[in-house]
Amino acid sequence: MTGQQPDRILRMKTVLVRTGLSKSTLYRRIAEGTFPSQIKIGEQSTGWYESEVNRWVANPSGYRAPSRPVTPAY
Repeated sequence: MTGQQPDRILRMKTVLVRTGLSKSTLYRRIAEGTFPSQIKIGEQSTGWYESEVNRWVANPSGYRAPSRPVTPAY
């Protein structure tokens, strides 16, 4: 056992409180790549990894979403 805590999933309300962003600003920043993308956690629910939100809070102006490999369309 490594002693590491699992990465918690934060819901929208908590993310908005921690960041001070409005919902529309949050989604705009996700689209721009300047805020972490949400992950699907259920049929109609999403959340954010706490570690990613903490990374953004530590340096909001310097955050850039990790680049993702492009999947070719066949």
